[in-house]
Amino acid sequence: MKNVDDLIDDAAELAERGLSKGEIADELNVSRETASWLVERSGAQPAGSDDVADDAGPSGPQDIHVDWSAVGRDSTRLTHVGRAMADLLAKEGEEVDLTVGIEKAGTPLATTIARELDTDLAAYAPAKHQWDEGDIDDVGGGFSRNFATIRGRECYIVDDTVTSGTTLTETVEAVKAEGGKPVACVVIVDKQGLDEVAGVPVYSLINVVGVGRE
Repeated sequence: MKNVDDLIDDAAELAERGLSKGEIADELNVSRETASWLVERSGAQPAGSDDVADDAGPSGPQDIHVDWSAVGRDSTRLTHVGRAMADLLAKEGEEVDLTVGIEKAGTPLATTIARELDTDLAAYAPAKHQWDEGDIDDVGGGFSRNFATIRGRECYIVDDTVTSGTTLTETVEAVKAEGGKPVACVVIVDKQGLDEVAGVPVYSLINVVGVGRE
């Protein structure tokens, strides 16, 4: 089991490889604030980054690290998990012919789901992958031209983990902006316990519920 020191080392390694803080957040399945805190504690400097204020405090941000690499590194396990996710979606929509995977980790899951539900496949790179290169609010994501187009189609949206819901919401809005209709979202782990984002239902295999004392 990884502890905070392990995550700091992982963040340093990813930063040294040239990943932005947004990509580090994606790789470690943590929030942007947590990724920033881990990188700063490591002393590493991601490519293209400026100094970012640390608002997390000395003990770090409140977050949960999700490591599903035991699934991701094995194609058989990944297929089984993708099938379970597809089963959650099967009751949603009769005209859905497109599955959108959120890069990076959502895309292999979406591939299995698309196969199971007999849909085409699209891929979306969220704005957080550009974080460090400018104000994230001013930098948008985009759909890959190597996959299916969105316009006029009903679709499912797939990611691995919900941390805040920001990326799912961004993807839903991006699909709508392209003329598509998001029918449902699905993830492996939901840290927020979301029922929906932007009016679109969210399904998850695992919900993480924090229980604390006042």
